[in-house]
Amino acid sequence: MKKLIITLAAFMAAFLSLAQNGLQRDVPENHGMDGGKIAQVDRVVDEAIADGTIPGAVVGVVRGDKIVYLKAYGNKSVVPEVEPMTVETMFDLASLSKCVSTTLSIMQLIENGLIRLTDRVDMYIPDFQPWVDPETGDKVDITIRDLLTHSSGLDAYPNVQAYVTEFGENTPEKFEEYAATRVGRNFRPGTQCLYSCINFVTLQRILERVTGEKLCDYAQNHIFTPLGLQHTCYLPLNKGTMAELCAPTEVQADGKPLKGAVHDPLARRIMGGNSGNAGVFSNAEDLSVICAAIMNGGALPGAAPEARILGPLTVNLMCQAPVQNDPMVGRALGWDKDGWNPGTRGDIFAPETCIWHTGYTGTSIVIDMKTKTALIILTNRVHPEDKGSLARMRAQAANIVAGSIID
Repeated sequence: MKKLIITLAAFMAAFLSLAQNGLQRDVPENHGMDGGKIAQVDRVVDEAIADGTIPGAVVGVVRGDKIVYLKAYGNKSVVPEVEPMTVETMFDLASLSKCVSTTLSIMQLIENGLIRLTDRVDMYIPDFQPWVDPETGDKVDITIRDLLTHSSGLDAYPNVQAYVTEFGENTPEKFEEYAATRVGRNFRPGTQCLYSCINFVTLQRILERVTGEKLCDYAQNHIFTPLGLQHTCYLPLNKGTMAELCAPTEVQADGKPLKGAVHDPLARRIMGGNSGNAGVFSNAEDLSVICAAIMNGGALPGAAPEARILGPLTVNLMCQAPVQNDPMVGRALGWDKDGWNPGTRGDIFAPETCIWHTGYTGTSIVIDMKTKTALIILTNRVHPEDKGSLARMRAQAANIVAGSIID
């Protein structure tokens, strides 16, 4: 009997450990969804593979705090050799990094009273230049809210090769100065939307000045680890065998694809892989945990206090378009609301209750806060070549998932 009790205790400890490191899986029917309907996503993904848009994909659907659909399709790699896709595959998230790392980290700083949305950027980065009205000469300071909502007016993206020629590779301090003094200011902050990776590198530099930690370390210590994520990180090439789980991206001049090195040139060549605009690698199961935590007010149901990443009011703030911005901006804090890629949420999910985002490499997340439903699509669209669009496939999949909700 004693041996049996010890065995049961060991089993329960192992079970609880697994539960803490991911979401449990269940069938859609137990969570108010039509499983047969959700399975129609297979057709949409298979069509994208057949026409050569993507080599493969992993799709996950979360309802509440359960994974109700998780499936791998096609191939993880086709160059230099064919490897089948698996649900464990880690993807270069590209601009999804803005959401699951930079935005959540910045929202923590706001919640902890370290920064405010209305704070001027030049409070943290000296000499950060304001927008100057070309007609009147009036100056308008750029704020943290402007950066988060892509309403700062900063240029969308630097000429990486020209920058590297002048300042060199892996020069984040120089890039901070470059963004502060040389990047264009294109319109009065808060009046329009110009999607800008420079916004989120600037947010990164603010965070690093305030906390004294690199963004990659802060996100690991305050988001990824508290949520029990096992396959989410920056710089997987420095994480032992983790790089082997990564899906490759674009084939380079040497004939080899990038694998475990971020595809985005600003993040890779200028910021050294630790970047506010890109650089996170993750898989569908880990992203399911992040989505569930957001949908449930900043923590998984029943989680310990130390596993809470945000408070419910902070999550609610993050998911709303700031009233201070012109409605044309169309973005929430760090997330799209109904501005940049409205097609990503499809036709059925309501824009009032949804946030979403895409990543250049072929990744996307849609979260409907009302129904507590999330759709995660991970592909390496840029492997072996950077071509093709996923706009239609994302919208079709979103419609299928939204249409499968029956309760």
